[in-house]
Amino acid sequence: MAAPGLRPGLGRLFEMPAALGRVRRAYGTSQAFAEVLRLPKKQLTKLVFPLQELERHLVPDSKHEFHLKIFDPSLEDIARAESIFTATAQNRIEYLSSAERLDHAPALPRPEVCFIGRSNVGKSSLIKALFSLAPDVEVRVSKKPGHTKKMNFFKVGKYFTLVDMPGYGYRAPEDFVDMVETYLKERKNLMRTFLLVDSVVGIQKTDNIAVEMCEEFALPYVMVLTKIDKSSKGHLLKQVLQIQKFVDTKTQGCFPQLFPVRFLLDLPCSAVTYSGIHLLRCFIADITGNLKTHCFQFS
Repeated sequence: MAAPGLRPGLGRLFEMPAALGRVRRAYGTSQAFAEVLRLPKKQLTKLVFPLQELERHLVPDSKHEFHLKIFDPSLEDIARAESIFTATAQNRIEYLSSAERLDHAPALPRPEVCFIGRSNVGKSSLIKALFSLAPDVEVRVSKKPGHTKKMNFFKVGKYFTLVDMPGYGYRAPEDFVDMVETYLKERKNLMRTFLLVDSVVGIQKTDNIAVEMCEEFALPYVMVLTKIDKSSKGHLLKQVLQIQKFVDTKTQGCFPQLFPVRFLLDLPCSAVTYSGIHLLRCFIADITGNLKTHCFQFS
């Protein structure tokens, strides 16, 4: 029987130490994830499945409002995704180029994902956390909002390309709308747009710029909630429920499940300084066609 409060697949793994051993042996190249697997159950769940951790604090009547298991990977799936994000001699992860206009962007056949969000939402910091298994990749992170002025392209081995888009709102490039709108509308190999939302303040009027673009062009997109460690548990739950309601009632193309993340880049590099990053890597690997699992569970 699964441990109380855990989703069935995760509970089964915890009941079978041999299963965890197989994950460690099969994907031993990801030492960071092996560190996560050694954690106690509660801490592992908090790091890998932060939305499930938040659900524990909800009153029963509110729990049905969370979409927890639409993307429902196993620990084996997550370990496989970690290998895609791990830089090796055979799997080169690197910055490619920057572009102010789509016709200056590199012509690449690989699947592509882009990250967009309000200035100071933590977009570049999130990308740096995603690339923490490739420490030689330089992702410039500034304390001043609006630092990213161009579209920055990163190659992830033979698997996909990741694009860091300029932030909107404060200190956004003057041609932001033309630059980003053209990219979203015309980039043929764009598989998914990741829209970052500050979980402390929730969806702002400026966020509607990105939402309206994605909806207008019928693009599939996902909401990633940043700064989940910056407010009290009660305030965070309130904001997450409001964002979930917005997704359920105001959007057509947004993936129903939210992805809350935490990254502490000022601490020594360690997998335990991240929360939600492992699950997000797995989601990216899957939707770009590189994982080929059956992780999606639609009711």
